[in-house]
Amino acid sequence: MTSPRRPAARRRTAVLRREAVLATVPVAVAALLGAAGPTAAGTPGAAGAGDPYFPLSGNGGYHVRHYDLTLRYDTASRHLDGRAVLTARATQRLSRFDLDLKGLKVTGVTVDRAAAGFTRNGQELVVTPRHALREGQEFRVAVTYNGTPKPVTDPDGSADGWIRTDDGAFVAGEPQGAMTWFPANGHPSDTSSYDFTITVPKGRTAVANGVLAGQHTAHGRTTFRWHQAEPMAAYLATATVGTFRVERYTTPDGVQVVNAVDAREARAAAPVLRQLPSVLAWESKLFGPYPFRAAGSIVDHAPDVGYALETQSRPVYDSAPDLSTLVHENAHQWFGDSVALTAWRDIWLNEGFATYAEWLYSEQHGGRSAQKTFDALYDRPASDNLWAFPPGDPGSGRNIFGTPVYDRGAMTLHELRRTVGDRAFFRILRAWATEHRGRHGTSAQFVRLAERESGKDLEGLFHTWLYAHGKPDRA
Repeated sequence: MTSPRRPAARRRTAVLRREAVLATVPVAVAALLGAAGPTAAGTPGAAGAGDPYFPLSGNGGYHVRHYDLTLRYDTASRHLDGRAVLTARATQRLSRFDLDLKGLKVTGVTVDRAAAGFTRNGQELVVTPRHALREGQEFRVAVTYNGTPKPVTDPDGSADGWIRTDDGAFVAGEPQGAMTWFPANGHPSDTSSYDFTITVPKGRTAVANGVLAGQHTAHGRTTFRWHQAEPMAAYLATATVGTFRVERYTTPDGVQVVNAVDAREARAAAPVLRQLPSVLAWESKLFGPYPFRAAGSIVDHAPDVGYALETQSRPVYDSAPDLSTLVHENAHQWFGDSVALTAWRDIWLNEGFATYAEWLYSEQHGGRSAQKTFDALYDRPASDNLWAFPPGDPGSGRNIFGTPVYDRGAMTLHELRRTVGDRAFFRILRAWATEHRGRHGTSAQFVRLAERESGKDLEGLFHTWLYAHGKPDRA
């Protein structure tokens, strides 16, 4: 995401960046369904993944391997009909489990095609299968649902999730908005492949992640099918809908590019989007091969959103991006998307790295050097918001998109570069992106990797720049 979010209800891209209890069947009948079979032999899955910043984000007891999402969205009525089929594996003997889903009316749940009991508890959809699931068992849960999706308000006052626009929806789920439009194991520690089938009125385009697998128009509606093969966190999924001009091409490396641009943003966006292939080539040279089969951009006209997001393989922008924003969001394809977070406290691994990519791009393309950018930031007084909290542990969900995460996170990387030298530093960046490709990472793992690649003891450096409070003393 472009840095940083404003603390008010909107975030600016150019600078940085309860429902009622609902069930298809009465609760008493649902309970009977859940009680059928030996459910008592299992243990309920946890209602959250254990993240202290977002305690109810994600769920325990299972891992989702694949999501198959079928959506029908009416842009006039704002009504969404959905069916989600999740292919999952139980990580314990499981008597019941939760899915994250906020709002929307659930009309049916099955587990392995057998009707399952379900109840609603805030953002949790609690599912009780007919029989307990064995540890290691693969199962499929299907949820049908409908309603008018609404965004969530994050701790910093910003909105994310399914955000209506004048011609469709801007769909950006960081950190918790995925649950506004599909049932999910919504923490970044759980990554999965995805298929999307999205039907919208003729004349509208629905853009999701990955490769466009097909589209057809009939009876006044167009259906788009997208396939995201590489693992993806739920917050990085999109199904943005609008009146877009669509451009398609394939890069020399075989990456399939789809750009979808609102006509009102097309003139401003064109010169920047033309540089996407060269930006991806430059980032690939620094960080290793581009990690996905698809790339591109979704440039919407969404003036009330206030930010861009690195939705996997195809970042979404609320307006025409500048070049720095394009560099930032596509750097995330390595740092944050391919290498996913294990916990939200480590978000500097996403935002600090993408911000430093902006500094490097400027330095290597005739602009200000990374050292001068660092110096200008360091000259800010100790009272400046840059030093408000340590980027390695922002302290709460309210702070994860704050200035220290982005700028002091990038400053940490520059201090690392100054300490170990360019040769070791760029080897560290590339090793992190390649060794953790398609997996997760933590700050502690990055520190160990940096020490391994540089042969230096870096504990003091990282303590000072990542975890110490206040303005660090300059070495």
